[in-house]
Amino acid sequence: MTPHTIIKRNAYYDSVTLMLLSRELQKLEGVQDVLVGMGTDLNLELARDLDLATDDFETLTVNDLFIAAKYDDTQISMQAIEAAFNEYLNKSAESGVDDDYQPPTLRAAIQNMPDANLVVVSVPGQYAAAEVEEALDAGLHVMLFSDNVAVEDELRLKQKAVGKRLLMMGPDCGTAIINGVPLCFANAVRRGKIGVVGASGTGTQEVTVQIHRLGEGLSQVIGTGGRDLKEEIGGLMMIQGFEALIADPDTDVIILISKPPAPSVAEKIYAIVNTSPKPVVIDFIGGDRAAIEAAGAIACVSLEDAAHKAVDILRGKQAKDFTGFSLPETQIDQIVATEATKLKADQTELRALFTGGTLADEAMKLLGDRHQIYSNIPLTANMAIENLPAGRGHICLDLGEDQFTRGRPHPMIDPQTRSDFFESQVDGHTAVVLVDIVLGFGAHEDPADAVTESVREIRQKLSAEGKDLVVIAYVCGTDLDSQGFEKSVAKLEAESIIVMPSNAQAVRLTDRVLQRAAKGA
Repeated sequence: MTPHTIIKRNAYYDSVTLMLLSRELQKLEGVQDVLVGMGTDLNLELARDLDLATDDFETLTVNDLFIAAKYDDTQISMQAIEAAFNEYLNKSAESGVDDDYQPPTLRAAIQNMPDANLVVVSVPGQYAAAEVEEALDAGLHVMLFSDNVAVEDELRLKQKAVGKRLLMMGPDCGTAIINGVPLCFANAVRRGKIGVVGASGTGTQEVTVQIHRLGEGLSQVIGTGGRDLKEEIGGLMMIQGFEALIADPDTDVIILISKPPAPSVAEKIYAIVNTSPKPVVIDFIGGDRAAIEAAGAIACVSLEDAAHKAVDILRGKQAKDFTGFSLPETQIDQIVATEATKLKADQTELRALFTGGTLADEAMKLLGDRHQIYSNIPLTANMAIENLPAGRGHICLDLGEDQFTRGRPHPMIDPQTRSDFFESQVDGHTAVVLVDIVLGFGAHEDPADAVTESVREIRQKLSAEGKDLVVIAYVCGTDLDSQGFEKSVAKLEAESIIVMPSNAQAVRLTDRVLQRAAKGA
């Protein structure tokens, strides 16, 4: 089939909207392949890779929108595809706040909202630094959602922010709650006396969700971006946020969350911990517990444990490691025994399909030395997914990594990526499927539904082989989230999916089932 193109000059729409529209148009009868996007280098390259580029692409600018498609012209026309595009776009506009003023520039936005003190920047990475610099020069805090920002720009902008006593959260900062306002991917949680500075999105979400469930709340939740604690950046925003929480009269307990920082950065943070008048809980996931405790902070064994310890300290209790289950051990043993009876002798493998990268990382670290886990975010280079022997072994994937989101939305926004991996990665050798379901602002309106549909389909396929499998899930959400926490849990459990109360507990249960499977049910 020959590709065809429609171009709409100077018609900007955000990339997530256009990726979701591409998926809707793909469902049209007669459409073989379709891509809707702005004329960026990335989108043009993607269109060429999909063999959807035409001569018209030579005239595209980054301000132009294109619809490129291959289709059976006996079933559908390009005009019909365009009409469907316009219909979907109108529905999207009707469901939003399209009548509100949409300022064309940051300067116009500042003039329109003179009392605003924070800017969220989400533009292609190559343009982000200029927008952030303008915001900082205007005296505004920044949350930089964009990725693909040069390290040199990040360092320069964070140095400027520190000099002005401003926050510059990011780049690639996905979660923050400032003065009770959730930004980007965040859960609905109550206000309270615990403050968080986090260099990981879903890790921060997990901690805030667990605090909420334990009956306490959050004062401020400050993101830093994933590179902040590397040597090149020096932890500038972790330190800035930490010091802001120390000075905040509404914060009584502080939590710091990150992968292990560079040694020089850790030294700076520990020096502040040592003089902090407020108790500090640190989860440097998989980091040096002895070093954390030597600095005078409380070390953690999991994200859930960090929440428990912060709440205990706030309530004047002694903080102890939470390493087990909320359910009695006898009940856990019964669950393991019952689920293991579903498995045949050749079902021994794990398929962990995560939408949250930090949750995936925590899962691999908690599974520890008992299981060799191959991943696209491996704990060691030799465990990279490319080294998986003959396609067989335990796999844990972070589906939100760039390699899986190129040309499509993050799986927390659109669960289709995980649905595709259910189909391609889960088979008759799979013993356990482990998944996270992330609720909250920015997330899909019903992520549990997509998981249940995938589980239903794979079980139907396995039934032809006389097999079943074990599915363990964790729902990262609260009773205040719009998707409905209890509704999501009930939907999963109705499909015989075991739902655990934290990511750590879901992983521990997975560990026990895998050990049982390895020994034979």
